[in-house]
Formats: sequence, C-alpha cells, structure tokens
Amino acid sequence: MEEIRDVQLDQSKAEDGYSNLSLRLLDLSDIDDFMVWATDEKVVHFCSWEPFVNKEDGLNYIKNTVLPHPWFRAICLDNRPIGAISVTANSGNDKCRGELGYVLASNYWGKGIATRAVKMVAKTIFVERPHLERLEALVDVENVGSQRVLEKAGFQREGVLRKYIILKGRSRDMVIFSLLSTDRQI
Repeated sequence: MEEIRDVQLDQSKAEDGYSNLSLRLLDLSDIDDFMVWATDEKVVHFCSWEPFVNKEDGLNYIKNTVLPHPWFRAICLDNRPIGAISVTANSGNDKCRGELGYVLASNYWGKGIATRAVKMVAKTIFVERPHLERLEALVDVENVGSQRVLEKAGFQREGVLRKYIILKGRSRDMVIFSLLSTDRQI
C-alpha cells in the first residue's frame, strides 16, 4: 500500500480560521520554524528531550532522527511547521500497536489544532499501515491539555500506569489512551 505523505484537512470542517492545516514531511529547510517550538520550555516540559539550544543541534536532530523515522510529519499551518506528530510502530508480537506522539508550538495551544492533527493521523494511519490495529498514546498525568486532545479525537482513556517512566530525573505516572482500527472515527 502506498504511503500517504501529505494530509490536507477537510476544509468544510474548519470553522476556526485554521483551514490551511496539513501534515507533511519535515525537512532541513524547516529548521527556523522547528526551533520555535523545540526551544520552548513550555512545549518540551512533558517531552523526553530538553529544549534545543542551537540550530546545529536542531539540524542534527532532523537529519538523524526525523528524516529516517518511518512516520514523522510536521503539523503545518499555511505549509509552515507549527509542531510535529509521529507514529512509531512496534515490531514482533507487538506489531499490531503503534505509539502516537505530538508536539505543538505553545502559541497554538487551546485552538483545537492538536486535536485536528491527531484526527488526521487517525483517519489515515490504519489505511497506510493495515497491520496496525491499535494506536496508543502515553500522557503524563499532569498534562491535562494533551489528555483532552486525545479524548476529543476519540481515543479511550484506559487507565493510569503508575511510576511508568523516568522523565527528566523523576518517576512519572502516565495515562494510557488508545484508538482501535475498529473504533468509530470522530
């Protein structure tokens, strides 16, 4: 099956002034836009990585991590990256599961953009990757905004995984959410 590389938002559903929302591959030429969110302490607070401090580190990250990633997309407004979203597929006996991750520039929080980006991925990922039956996301218990994004995108909250991960030197509880290929899409 051919991979869907760019996803455009159905503009008939965009009533908030963000009709030019799309997902596309992130490229080295996007470094300036990437650095806007990748250097923001608020954005990376719940991420496993620290804010980038210089453009060279950002370029290396894009070159060594983003470009080789099988499913990593920029969340774009008017074709300019304002965040990123990825699906990391598992392998072996777990190949039916993929993990969703996303990040959005803080000046776009609370506008429904992350929710719409997650819905765009959910609409295409099970077609693109027919072996996937389950898309899941792990969210820090204190990251209420991200939990709300997933709930509004149709994901089911399954429970809390206590002391699940060490994040920035602290043991953290995580909420696990899932969306199945058989779930009704919102």
